[in-house]
Amino acid sequence: MTIMTKAALLTTLAALGTTLAAPAAHARPAAVACPEVFGHGGYPTGPNPWDRDQIRQPNHARGIDDQKAWGADGVEGDVQVTKQGTKAVMWHNTTTNGLTGTRKNITDLWWAAGSDNLRDRSITRGPYKGQKVHTLRQWLDHVKSRGMIALLEIKPEARPVLSDPTYGAQAWKEVSDPIKERQASMRILVYSNDSWIQSELAKRHPGLLKGSQARWTDSVGWEEPPPSWTGNTARWTEVLAQAPKSVMTNYTKEYRAWLQGKCT
Repeated sequence: MTIMTKAALLTTLAALGTTLAAPAAHARPAAVACPEVFGHGGYPTGPNPWDRDQIRQPNHARGIDDQKAWGADGVEGDVQVTKQGTKAVMWHNTTTNGLTGTRKNITDLWWAAGSDNLRDRSITRGPYKGQKVHTLRQWLDHVKSRGMIALLEIKPEARPVLSDPTYGAQAWKEVSDPIKERQASMRILVYSNDSWIQSELAKRHPGLLKGSQARWTDSVGWEEPPPSWTGNTARWTEVLAQAPKSVMTNYTKEYRAWLQGKCT
């Protein structure tokens, strides 16, 4: 074999190697699907959070509308029951702290009866000052009107009434009936941080349990005034890399903007 022939052979092999390697050099990682975003209202951490709480939870029409404007696909609301389980209502705090009128537990108030009822109270501070407490039915109907997913947390404060031998059946009817009436026409998810309520939800609404959906994605503890959203980016990146179907955040607007270009 001549020297020229060897050189030509080497050239040919080098070209072939380049051709075979080309696809790997231009390969791109598989795109991550964008998760559905559930908006949540921040509540302060640390001691005496109720003193700093600005009632940001989207438990009323304006809060729902804001979450929609910020890019949320779904919104989380807090479900409690009034005295003797007579009405399922949307309110985060154990008491009426943050509402007009004397401070009382939600479970000690009638919805509409008496001068100290819950229906006639309004929020006293924060961005939603003046908003009224909504019933579960009112809240679900507004979420549906905005084309959003409803995520209901049944608050632990409701357990004494929901488990009461005298009033429990009525209380569960107030919680479950609005869900059953609407679940065929809108997407509804339910959960509770109380283990007994969660087990009851599994029996009463087995197809609606949140499960791993609406995964919490923030790492920054909420405070007033709100901390910068930028402290969340490492955690947001970590969670997004795991391709969750949906996430929940206190920073809906900022999270939706951050997602741009990171998923499809």
